[in-house]
Amino acid sequence: MLASAKPQFSGLRNPPWFKTLSFRAFSSSSSSSSSANSNQYRGGLPRFFSEVLPTTKGSVVRVQGDEFWHMTKVLRLGLNDRVELFNGKGGLVEGCIGRLDRTGIDFVALEDLQFLLPQSTQWHVFAAFGTLKGGRAAWLVEKCTELGASSVTPLLTERSPSISENRVDRLERVVLAATKQCQRLHEMILNPPMKINDLIPSVSQSKISFVAVAEAAPLVNALTSLRPQSKGLIIVGPEGDFTEKELNMIIGAGATTVGLGPHRLRVETATVALLATLMLWSDSQQTVTI
Repeated sequence: MLASAKPQFSGLRNPPWFKTLSFRAFSSSSSSSSSANSNQYRGGLPRFFSEVLPTTKGSVVRVQGDEFWHMTKVLRLGLNDRVELFNGKGGLVEGCIGRLDRTGIDFVALEDLQFLLPQSTQWHVFAAFGTLKGGRAAWLVEKCTELGASSVTPLLTERSPSISENRVDRLERVVLAATKQCQRLHEMILNPPMKINDLIPSVSQSKISFVAVAEAAPLVNALTSLRPQSKGLIIVGPEGDFTEKELNMIIGAGATTVGLGPHRLRVETATVALLATLMLWSDSQQTVTI
């Protein structure tokens, strides 16, 4: 993406919302309930995925497959070692390895099942990354997962018309690995590819939609007068950008054009820059509300 040769840096130095940012992981002034909630998200025990979770203290579920392999062969965990299971939908339970054999382990819950709600605005990313090569699409999906995007949808455009099924399968594995690594409890959804025409109704119905456009006003300018919402859309075009027709359709449906600086950015760079800024902004608005 190519932006103006004379960027407006004044808005970047000290946007009004920047003063309110709260970095929870290092803050000593957070309330006890907020700290407890953050601790549940970050965890201190090895955490593994399971679609089925025990609901009450003392109940047992069987863990097999890749998670069993990682637990016993990679981390070398054994009987009575404490671990956590999560289901990607906010469910979390602490327990221990109660029985171990060649095919799996029995996880014994040491507490009742807990459910935690998402902590901030739900940002849904639509990016035309189907033609990216050399692991760049996987990097984009991994970083969106780590930053907290609610979903990522491969956008099919005139200049990025397809994405292979094999790549989608691999990206789903990337999402799971990144989810465990960053300790998020709510899985990021990797949606099927979507054409521009199918995106337009979502833009029309969303109260907040941003599309990255060369030479548009800086993103921080748009945020100064914006009120927080429960969800929003982030739209990034392909290498070579959207066609004029595609961009007009998106803007006509209600999306706000935003610029990301003076330099030409790769698709994955623009996506991560836009998402990271909006996640920080959302977090600051939540802190003010609290």
